[in-house]
Amino acid sequence: MSTTATSSISRPSLTLLGTEPWRAAYEFVQHKISRKAPVPAGDGHPVIIFPGLATDGAAVAPLRDYCEALGYSAMDWGRGFNTGPQGDIDTWLAELADHVSGLLAGRSQRATLIGWSLGGIYARELGKLMAPRLRQVITIGTPFNGSPDHTHAGWLFRLLNGSAPVSDPALSLRLRTPPPLPTTSIYSRSDGVVAWQSCRHDQTGAQVCDVEVKGSHIGMGWNPAVLQVVAERLARPGPAAR
Repeated sequence: MSTTATSSISRPSLTLLGTEPWRAAYEFVQHKISRKAPVPAGDGHPVIIFPGLATDGAAVAPLRDYCEALGYSAMDWGRGFNTGPQGDIDTWLAELADHVSGLLAGRSQRATLIGWSLGGIYARELGKLMAPRLRQVITIGTPFNGSPDHTHAGWLFRLLNGSAPVSDPALSLRLRTPPPLPTTSIYSRSDGVVAWQSCRHDQTGAQVCDVEVKGSHIGMGWNPAVLQVVAERLARPGPAAR
């Protein structure tokens, strides 16, 4: 997405933002009462789920439980509350990669990384650092192809870190470059937190795919349509075990 294209993107409307909690609650009820479409049983490969900004493992518990019920070895990132990267971004990501490598120690099957919102940025960047140990990356409502001006989360980042997220052209180019393995971005045009255009790749192909669903940003972790896409992606054959 070029600079010209990104300049035409705006934050979601305040109406969409204001109705997020109610729409997310409705999606949670749908998740609990709706009949799930049949999906293949999981093959037991590890799935690591990264929470969004200002959330922790509890926020992605419905998604983790769903993956576990399908037959995968699912876990959250295990680092508690997500306050955003601290200090030098490359050093921070290298430490996170070491942590995730520890979670995968002793496992022969390649892992899937799933990230919600900011957690999807982590999943994508770890996909570049740890590609030989992974089979795919799935992001949910992750604004990798835009700028901090395209979200309503800047104030929250500032509250948690004491400063606004920095818009760096070189970093923006890096973030929008997909990892060298199958990568799926799930997004919603009715997302009230991040601009849906920033969740799409400039180009898609055999390894890169964008999937649109209907729903809120907050409720994506239990949105039935999102869960269906995740289940389908997890069931696809991956590379041979390490």
